[in-house]
Amino acid sequence: MQVDFDAGARMRIDKWLWCARFFKTRSLAADAVERGKVTVNGQAVKNSREVKPGDRVVLEAHQQRWEVEVRGVPASRGAAPIAQTTYEETPESQSRRQADAERRKLQPEPAAQLQGRPTKRDRRRIDDFRH
Repeated sequence: MQVDFDAGARMRIDKWLWCARFFKTRSLAADAVERGKVTVNGQAVKNSREVKPGDRVVLEAHQQRWEVEVRGVPASRGAAPIAQTTYEETPESQSRRQADAERRKLQPEPAAQLQGRPTKRDRRRIDDFRH
């Protein structure tokens, strides 16, 4: 599916990340930008930075690192197939993400199994183990 975009269009980086569906909400996208997880053309940016077609965006989201080139700026957030046409991921980024996913699958993070506070039963097991 090919969608035509205005070549001179610009959009704030946080809004573009949300429209391109890298984040569920615009506030999550804004938080990622503020924490330095997003760079445009190799430079750290603020939320007010505007992106245009041709810009290279590097972002870390959901335990993944994406390197994409902006292909277009949508008028608003739309369907996922249309959102995927707003950027093109580099081949190096695709292969790195696949390798990372395979590594996470084979070697899961130990802390991922922990969920909240220990129950009473867990606490007793911990106390028995310590003594």
